[in-house]
Amino acid sequence: ALRISNCVNVRLSGLKHFNSQRNHISIDGCNDVIVSGLHIFAPEQSPNTDGIDIAGSTNIQVMNSVIQTGDDCIAINTLCSNINITGVTCGPGHGISVGSLGMNGEVAKVEGIYVQNCTFTGSTNGARIKTWQGGAGYARHIIFDDITLINTDNPIIIDQYYCPNCVNQSQTSAVQISDVSYSRIRGTSATPTAISLMCSQTQGCTDIRLMHIKITSAHSSEPTSSKCINAHGKYTDSIPKVDCLLP
Repeated sequence: ALRISNCVNVRLSGLKHFNSQRNHISIDGCNDVIVSGLHIFAPEQSPNTDGIDIAGSTNIQVMNSVIQTGDDCIAINTLCSNINITGVTCGPGHGISVGSLGMNGEVAKVEGIYVQNCTFTGSTNGARIKTWQGGAGYARHIIFDDITLINTDNPIIIDQYYCPNCVNQSQTSAVQISDVSYSRIRGTSATPTAISLMCSQTQGCTDIRLMHIKITSAHSSEPTSSKCINAHGKYTDSIPKVDCLLP
């Protein structure tokens, strides 16, 4: 519906976007963009209707907006740095995603991502990082802080095996994920696995930190759980516990 390309010093506010044929807003190759007060809507079952896609951009702020779509509420793609997302309500949708990165051997470069004071309601994912096998480069210095979850399927998820509509093939290279912090995340999970850190078997994820996490089940009295592949770091005061990380 709207594409902002190769622009500097952009202010976008107060718009309502309904039922774009694909993604609603693209920000590509930009510097110093502030987006605020948007309401973006598409049916939950509508494919590829991302709310805001950001690529090749730096110094981007998305604030105080409601995004209800059939795909990522916000997707942060390669060559992005200093992206600040605050006060966004997401759901339905696929969460706020770093990625996907590394498709077809892409060399990804993403750093300085800060997601704060956001709410996920009935979304497929919450705080999400997704990369394809066979990629390269890095995603680092990423912070998810002060997040509220309401009946979210995958509240905290790193997926380095992202491969929709295909069969994953074992690859030796991967986007390197490091220095990722999850703090003050609370609410309910719609699935038993509240924390999923599925990192590359050859590269792994390093310096992953979870602090003050409390995610309980939305549908049962059974405790939530976590699962990991090759994830390394620390956790403090976390429900569920993350046994692959050091306490």
